Amino acid sequence: MREGPLVRHPTAHLANLDLNLLVTLRELLRERNVTRAAARIGVTQPAASASLSRLRRHFDDELLARRAGGYVLTPLATQLADQVEGVCAAAERLFGTGHGFDPASSRRGFTLLVADYTVAVLGSSLSAALAERAPGVDLHLRLVREAFAADIGETIRLIDGMVAPPAARFDLPELRSVELFSDRWVCVMDAANPVAGQGPPTLETLARMPWVVPFQPDRGFAASAPMTRQLTRLGLEPEMRVRVESYLAVPHLVTGTDRVALMQERLADQVAERLGLRVLECPGEPAPIRERLWWHADLDGDPAHRWLRETLVELAAAL
Repeated sequence: MREGPLVRHPTAHLANLDLNLLVTLRELLRERNVTRAAARIGVTQPAASASLSRLRRHFDDELLARRAGGYVLTPLATQLADQVEGVCAAAERLFGTGHGFDPASSRRGFTLLVADYTVAVLGSSLSAALAERAPGVDLHLRLVREAFAADIGETIRLIDGMVAPPAARFDLPELRSVELFSDRWVCVMDAANPVAGQGPPTLETLARMPWVVPFQPDRGFAASAPMTRQLTRLGLEPEMRVRVESYLAVPHLVTGTDRVALMQERLADQVAERLGLRVLECPGEPAPIRERLWWHADLDGDPAHRWLRETLVELAAAL
C-alpha cells in the first residue's frame, strides 16, 4: 500500500526557527540601529548584522530601510513591532514562571497598557522606582487606543497588565484587578474666560459652550470612553469643537480659548497654573474615577508579576 504525502505537524515550522531571533528582532525594531541593538543584547555588531540578514530572508522584507541619517521601519516592520513586544513579553513570563524573582538583577521586561493620563499621574514614581530597585528591567508603556477594547481578553493575555477604570467589557472570568488610585472629574476653562469668573458652571451653561473632548469617534458616542460616559451621565450633548486622542492634550486645547473640558483633577492640578487655566467644580453628579490594574489570571503565580503588582499598589498608595 502506497503511503500518502508526509503531513508536517503545525509546530514543525516553529521547531525549525531560531527563537533567539525574536529578541534580536525586538531590539532592531526598537533601536533602528544595528550597533545599538547589538549592544542591547550583548553580541557583536557583525553577529547582529547576520541576524538581520536572516530576518530579512525569513520575512522577505528589508525591515530596516536606509534613509538619510539612518534607518526607518518598513511598513511590515511597523506591523511587527507591537507583535514582537507581546510575544517576547509572553515568552519571558512563560520561562520565568516557577522561579524566584530578584528585581536587582533581573533583565525581565514588563509591558503595560495605559492612558497618557496614567503616565502623568503615576509614570514618574514608577520610573524612579524601577531605576532604583530594578535597574535592569525594561518597561514598555503602550498607550490606550479604542481599538484595544475590541477583544480585551486576548489583548491582556499578551501583556503584563492594563491600568483603566472598571468597565462592563472587563467583566471576564480570566481577568484579575486591584485598585490603584481614585480621582474625580472637574471642569477646566481659560482663566480669562468670563464664564470661569462666575464660579462653578451650571449644566445649562456647559450645554451652551464649545468643548474639547478626548477619544470621541467620528459618529456617535464611544460608550467605552470614560469621558463620554460622564457626559452621558450628566445629560450633556456638547458642541464638540475639538476632538483629540489624548488626555494630556486637552488642557492645551482649552487654554486661550472660550472652550471647556472635563478633566481628571490630578491631571488638571498639574497643568492649570502653567497653562493659565481655572479648575472648577463639575455640576451634577459625575461618577468617581477609580483606576485599577488589570491582568490575566495566568499571571497570578508569576513572582515577577506579583512584584510588579505590589510595586504599583505601593506607589499608588503614596500619591
